This record gives sequence, C-alpha cells and structure tokens, in this order.
Amino acid sequence: MSGRESLNRRLVVSYVLLVAIAIAAFTVPVAFVLTGQLRGDVETSVRREADTAALLLAAGDLPSRQALARLAEAYGKETPGRLDAVLADGTAPAPLPPPPAPDDPAFRSALAGQVSAQWEHAAALDADGLVLAVPARDAAGRVTGAVRVSYPSAPIAARQLQIWGFRAVLAVTVLVVAAFLGAFFARRLTRPFRELHRMAARLRDGELTARAEESGPVETRTLARTLNNAAETIDTLVRAQRSFIADASHQLRTPLTALRLSLDNIADGVQDPAVHEDVDQATAEVVRMSRLVNGLLTLAKAEAAIGAPEPVRVAEVVAGRLDAWRAVAADRGVQLRQDHGDEDLLAMVTPGNLEQVLDNVLSNALEVSPDGAAVTVSSGRRDGEAVLEVADEGPGMSEAERQRAFDRFWRGQGRTGPSGSGLGLAIVKQLVTDDGGTVSLGSAAGGGLCVRIGLPLGHRR
Repeated sequence: MSGRESLNRRLVVSYVLLVAIAIAAFTVPVAFVLTGQLRGDVETSVRREADTAALLLAAGDLPSRQALARLAEAYGKETPGRLDAVLADGTAPAPLPPPPAPDDPAFRSALAGQVSAQWEHAAALDADGLVLAVPARDAAGRVTGAVRVSYPSAPIAARQLQIWGFRAVLAVTVLVVAAFLGAFFARRLTRPFRELHRMAARLRDGELTARAEESGPVETRTLARTLNNAAETIDTLVRAQRSFIADASHQLRTPLTALRLSLDNIADGVQDPAVHEDVDQATAEVVRMSRLVNGLLTLAKAEAAIGAPEPVRVAEVVAGRLDAWRAVAADRGVQLRQDHGDEDLLAMVTPGNLEQVLDNVLSNALEVSPDGAAVTVSSGRRDGEAVLEVADEGPGMSEAERQRAFDRFWRGQGRTGPSGSGLGLAIVKQLVTDDGGTVSLGSAAGGGLCVRIGLPLGHRR
C-alpha cells in the first residue's frame, strides 16, 4: 500500500475516532441518566401506590379494607407488579388473600416502623425486581400493619435494552456516515499531494518539464510552487549541461577531422623515421580524442533522450548486432557466439537502446579478447526479468576495477594497454537504467569479464 493511501486511511480513522469519542462522550452519559431516571420513576410510582395502600390499611374500617382489596387487584391487572398487606399480628387484612412469603425481611422492616426498598429477588413474584414495604400507622402513630409492593425488573431491563440498542444503532449509523464523509474529505484534502506524487514520478522518469498544479491549502500551494521552481532550475541546469556537451562535442569534430587530415598529409611527405613516428603518435592521439568526443556526444544524447519502452524480441536484436560485428571480430581472430534459452523472449526497451548497448559491450569485449578467443552472448528469463550476458575470454577485471568500470573516462586494460574513451560502459548504464533495468559486471567462466544486463520483461500486444 502506497503512502498516499496510508495518509487517506489515517485521516479517515482519525476522523471516525473523533466522532466515536464525541458520540461516547454525549450518548453514554445520557443513556446512564435515562436508565437511572427509569429506575427512579419506577421507585416513585411504587412508593406512591404503597403509601396509598398504607393509608387504607391504617384506617381499619371495612370500606377502607375493601378499597384496599380493589387497589391491590387493580395494581396486579394494570402492572406486572403485586401489592400485598399484612396486619401487625402477621395475618392478612380481609378481604385480601394471604400474601406469599409473609415473613420476608421487607415485611419485618415495615412492621418495625421502617421503610424498606431493595432491588433483589422478589419472593412474591419469584423473579428479580424492586421490593418496597412501608408501615401503616394509625392516628396515634402506632404501626398497625405493613404494605409490600413487588415490581419485576424485566420490563425495566427491556426498556433499558431499547434505550441502549437505539443509541448503539444510531452510533453505528453515524460512524458509517462519518467514515464515508471522512473518505470523501480525505481524498479532497490529499488531492494536491497526489498531484505532487504524479509530478515527482514524472521527474523520476526523466520528464524534467513536469509541473504540479498549485492548488489546495496554502501549505500545499507553497510546496507545489517550491517544487515547480526547483524542477525549473534543475531543468535549466541539465539542459545547459547537455547543450554544452553536445555543442562542444559537435564543434570539436570539425577541427579534429581537419587535424587528422593534416597529419595524414604530413606523414605522406615525411621521410625521416623519427618524424614519421611522432606524426603517427599524434595521429593516434587525434583518433582517441575523436572517439572521446563521439562518446561524449552519444552520452549527451542518451541522457537527453526520453522515449517510451516497447516490447523487443531479444534474440533478433542480438543476432542483428552480431552480424554487424562479425567482420571486425574476424579481423581480430575472435569468434562471436549466440546462446538463447528462449527465442521468443521479449524485453521492454526504448527503440534503439538495446542495439547501442550491445555495440558498446561488444566493442569492449573485442578490444580485450586475444586471438582465437570467443565472445558469447546469451539471454534468458531469470528472476522475473529478461537477462542478457556478454562473456569474453580476456584478462577480466579485479573487484576494484569492476567498482570503477561505470565511471566516466575510466579506461580498462586492452590488449596493448589502456584503450577506448572510457565512456562505453557509462553509456551502457545510462541507457539500461533509463529503461528501468540493471547492469553489473562479474567474472566469466573462462576467466574473462561477464556483463550482465537485466531488463523488464515485455508482453505480446
């Protein structure tokens, strides 16, 4: 997962977390308050019924006792609770039926003149609930009986479940909506960063003209403006450098060609062997300088070139370049070999790059190969990429030399000492890396040098 996606996820998670904290901070206390209020309402209602029944019981006359019986019957029908009463001697006041569990602690406390209210197991209902008992006192304040009201907690629990369930569903709904809104706003907030990411990717691929849209908050606009200015500066500097190298290399070609022609003319008219040797040495230096200039021009073009990789059949390109170099190899007594593990292997390269890479590698291999040696070019599919290996039978390179081989102007040992312009492998590395590949040096099986080139696999269109 990309960094941008991680930022979006973090913003959404942070937003949802804040909403969840807000919901918990406001909803949970309210739910607890409603739950407590619900119990308080039940206790108040039960206490009111108990006090009314106690007044009727304390009156002691028959009409009051009948009214008490009707009240107890109505309470049992209209509520899930039960109303019971006993006299001071523990008997039931007629016409009320004897209560269940007449000797429970609630009755004893009320007969002792105390009000009892406990949420516990109600023996009269054989269920958990509120058991409230109050004493009945006559006009003189004497306890003449007790009234007990039992109310089950199941209806209260069901109502509490509704309260909590409603708030839970509401909270989940709000969180889901918050997640969608958070994702929407996160994408809007990170859009400038996605633009900057695309610009950076284009710069990484060598498109120095890439610019980012200066939009979004002040911070992102400032960052985009800074990156655009930096890209503009880099583009200007790189173009100036490439133009200088290309112009200098191009302008040096003409005087070097004229100088070589003059030296050739001088050599044709000189009879003195010592002077002729000096002229030949000067001509060799001019030839080396011409190669160096051509190499610089090629490298400048390679750095400036921006192309789209295309699938290329590796075996065909290798066969074509080997055919082009066979005459040179024959003059030096070197044999060119081709070994392909997959004739249909495709690699993603910019058109022309692979040919130029092979030309530079083969030129170096022929330069160091002794008479009767062979240069082998093999290809295959390894580790998810197209791999080309060019192995020679020359002196090879030490580890220290292989570390410097891709440096510009570094020259290895040819058959007669340091040779070449020192730009061949630098050009190879530039072209290969531009196409997203890798190049490395190792020891060949015969003791020479093996150049390993890895390129992205191509696919048939």
